[in-house]
Amino acid sequence: MSGSPIEILRRVWGYESFRQPQGEIIDHVLEGRDALGLMPTGGGKSLCYQLPALCLPGLTLVISPLIALMKDQVDQLKARGVKAEAIFSGLRKGDIERILDNAMLGHTKLLYCSPERLKSAAFLGRLPRMPLSLIAVDEAHCVSQWGHDFRPAYLDIAEVRSVHPKIPMLALTASATTEVVEDVLTQLRLNEKKVFKTSFARDNLSFVVIHQEGKLEKILEILNKVPGSAIIYGGTRRGCVDIATFLQRRSVSAESYHAGFTGEDRQKKQDRWLRGDVRVIVATNAFGMGIDKADVRCVIHASIPDSLESYYQESGRAGRDGKKAFAVLLYTAKDKKWLEENWRQRYPSFKDLKRIYQALCNAYQVAVGSESFESYDFDLVSFCKRYRLRPGPTHYGLEILSREGWITLSESVFQPSRVMIKVSKERLYDYQLKNKALDSLLKTFLRTYQGAFKHLVPINEQQLSRFLNYSEQQLQQALIYLRSEGILEYVPRKDKPQISFSQQRVAVRDLTIDQNRYIFLKNRAWEKMQAMINYLEDPRCRQQLILEYFGLKDEKPCGHCDVC
Repeated sequence: MSGSPIEILRRVWGYESFRQPQGEIIDHVLEGRDALGLMPTGGGKSLCYQLPALCLPGLTLVISPLIALMKDQVDQLKARGVKAEAIFSGLRKGDIERILDNAMLGHTKLLYCSPERLKSAAFLGRLPRMPLSLIAVDEAHCVSQWGHDFRPAYLDIAEVRSVHPKIPMLALTASATTEVVEDVLTQLRLNEKKVFKTSFARDNLSFVVIHQEGKLEKILEILNKVPGSAIIYGGTRRGCVDIATFLQRRSVSAESYHAGFTGEDRQKKQDRWLRGDVRVIVATNAFGMGIDKADVRCVIHASIPDSLESYYQESGRAGRDGKKAFAVLLYTAKDKKWLEENWRQRYPSFKDLKRIYQALCNAYQVAVGSESFESYDFDLVSFCKRYRLRPGPTHYGLEILSREGWITLSESVFQPSRVMIKVSKERLYDYQLKNKALDSLLKTFLRTYQGAFKHLVPINEQQLSRFLNYSEQQLQQALIYLRSEGILEYVPRKDKPQISFSQQRVAVRDLTIDQNRYIFLKNRAWEKMQAMINYLEDPRCRQQLILEYFGLKDEKPCGHCDVC
């Protein structure tokens, strides 16, 4: 795209100027140099690679751990007229290959990829021929065992660099301690140890900690005192529902949001909150990544986060517009005990891990020695009920199996149903003449959806069934029948978490994990939990404690937290 970075910023994004250090990072990257950017939540990290992608001639590869975040960014870029795609677990093999081929042929400007896909044969086979101009690593702290969200798949990123050694790499994170920064620079093998850092201090954000037994009434009191949009982190699914129900009964516009809802329902809830139709969203900590809402006046934690990194990142979603905002943490003595119990659950025994792995193999009928490249719908509650497993330890056990490379577990993201006509126009016309009962369906489909002879097109089954005066079930049955007839390809919508086996299935006795890493991460999690508890009880300035944790030792008291 022609024009200077500032011209492209104004033309594509509609902003007049860069925030610091966006402009410096972009200029540095356009010079072909490596860098690590430390920018607080809401600091505009994504622009630091999206804009250079439009200035540079080839493809920008963006590695990101969150499917929902990738999809949101791709949708936003497409709305701005930018050619962007994403590959992640849960996509069909044919779709992945089409996206990768387009990237290889220069038809894509930004390709988002989850780190687990970097080792796939489809990706590795095309990587040498991809016209890469920039590699961007989002949530770069995931490469470090010292970080709060270590993912071993991030260690494979350096191998991508070995195929394209002269391509600049930009790593970005919103939360990294001094030791994590050093580890990121080492693990990603950045050619230049340049670190761009903005102040982690939030002058407009007041941090408040309250030891409170009656949390519901206190939450209501806070919302009555602080008008405007709010996020409440409820800890558990049940906690989210209970808080939202209480607020609704007190005439506060609120909705609960957690992984138990379908991807479609979660998207609708999020959209209502973003538009301002709903004032308060009560969510588990999965909510908020990549959410662009500047006018959040208050973030309330109704349970204690497991680390200061998580707390700072989640609290930082308040007051992005620079106006006065509050981050309030409510806790009881029981919460501290629950935090310790949760830490124990997060690291189940090796025996439990083997039991979970065996149950997965049984559930999806994957035999020893076989390779399964399929992605399966996964429901934790029904899985645990069927195999008599406890949901908490099982959830964390699955995370460990994923971290160790045995499985890939993806959060649920709504993917609409898609259809493609497989026969020629002449063959289809002949089929319609012989099958009058399906003629109106096929005519309506062809009028409504363009390009269905060339590729899979997303369809709205609710809308289509309304046009045809069908029930959704009748429409789905008709599409399944047409698929069986060889007339079309029909891929039903997905809105459940996906699970897949990342390598050949082994006998349970041969299942291995890195014991040293397991023990190291368990001990690090304990230290981070203790730092979080210290934050609650230390009598010093809240913001000063947070900044000190991130390695900023000489900061002055903020003057506006509950301690100050």
